[in-house]
Amino acid sequence: MEWIVLLPPILAIVLALWTKEVYLSLLAGLWLGTTILVGGNPILGLRELIDQLVTVFADPSNVRILLFSLMVGGLIALVQASGGVNGFIEWASRQGWGQTRRGAEVLAWATGMIIFVESSITCLITGAINRPLFDKLRIPREKLAFYCDTTSAPVCMTIPLNGWGAFVLGLLAAQGVSEGAVGLLAGAVAFNFYALLAIAGGLVLALTGWRFGSMKTAEMRAEETGALLREGAVPLVAEEIVELPPVEASGEKARHLMIPILVMVAMIFFGLYVTGDGVIMQGSGSTSVLWAVIAAIGSAMIMYALPGSGKDGAVLMKPTESMALVLKGSGGLIGMVTLVALAFALGQVSRALEMGPYIISVVGTGWPTWWLPSVIFLVGAFVSFTLGSSWTGFAILIPIALPLAEGLGISMPLMLGAVLAGGVFGDHASPLSDTSLIASMSAASDHVDHINTQLPYALILAGLSVVAFLIAGLLV
Repeated sequence: MEWIVLLPPILAIVLALWTKEVYLSLLAGLWLGTTILVGGNPILGLRELIDQLVTVFADPSNVRILLFSLMVGGLIALVQASGGVNGFIEWASRQGWGQTRRGAEVLAWATGMIIFVESSITCLITGAINRPLFDKLRIPREKLAFYCDTTSAPVCMTIPLNGWGAFVLGLLAAQGVSEGAVGLLAGAVAFNFYALLAIAGGLVLALTGWRFGSMKTAEMRAEETGALLREGAVPLVAEEIVELPPVEASGEKARHLMIPILVMVAMIFFGLYVTGDGVIMQGSGSTSVLWAVIAAIGSAMIMYALPGSGKDGAVLMKPTESMALVLKGSGGLIGMVTLVALAFALGQVSRALEMGPYIISVVGTGWPTWWLPSVIFLVGAFVSFTLGSSWTGFAILIPIALPLAEGLGISMPLMLGAVLAGGVFGDHASPLSDTSLIASMSAASDHVDHINTQLPYALILAGLSVVAFLIAGLLV
């Protein structure tokens, strides 16, 4: 009956995709997991469920991410009310940016490629800058969420000058790979087929406009009716925050949006540098993103309070007005924060049930060596998808894949690349992933709709990755 440990995350994912009710689906999966954890008693399982939710807040990293998610709503409300979003649209129009569907989608892809310092910030900035352009051109929110997600984890792991790279280097050091660890990671980037295909695939879709399945349905809906969301959709940001009208004193200046975003990006580097004791790749991503969004809100409040910040020399907003908007915006993301907390709790329970080691024991090692990279990729993809965490997949599989590669004479960069690719798939495609949740939030999309429209593309890329790992296993 050991297979039963697989049921909690699978139940949550299947229910969410089937019913489109993600909150109750996560709770159902979590309750099943805690019931299994306490020996099968559903009443005790309910008590354990509450304890697991409380435990989420015992981890400082979790709390930072939850606070970041709340404060993002405050930042969105501030820049929306300042008129910065409208000002940016006008400025972008004068520059000739994003005037066509192709131009807007390429801009969204390029934004995500440039901001590679942290996956959550990538999603946030890509959504904040491009949502007004997508809305204007009747491109559905699901498509913007796709670009936010596709240029998040894949880009951060392809350009690992960030917390992602630091985490993997730490895992390599734990395996005794200290000298040459950076070179091994750099070599593995070339074999991270899923991440590379996701990045290339996003650009191809932007340039060609190719679409199919539920994404095509969403795009046709937006083109024909102007409905950016399907009827009955529940976006992760309250629509009253996204559509907040500019204040009366607004001059609709692009800098009211761009300066807070630039401050946020700069603070990410500063935060990674400080928390990493001078080494950016060893910095804390959760601490840095929290500092970044606080700095962005603070800079916006100061800028909006300066004389002449509004039209006709007036003050754009008094600090009391700005703070009221921050609180209002944060309140609009309570649903998002609830989802993240539930996903964290489900991940905790899945790890307590030792789901990852069980999957590894089922797969075993009795495979031809040229198959192993593809097997490692598939196992990593399944673990990361069901747990909603690429880093957990990395932590489980790196201690297995590297000794296996060394003992069987398989290329170490290839095996590490397979582990990283599997983890990136899970982070990209799973409805439980924090980056997928933040992508839905930053695009103001319904989360289940985002997953439904993105998953067919992700599965095609995963299939191509399996083929690539099979070929690499034969040739490398």
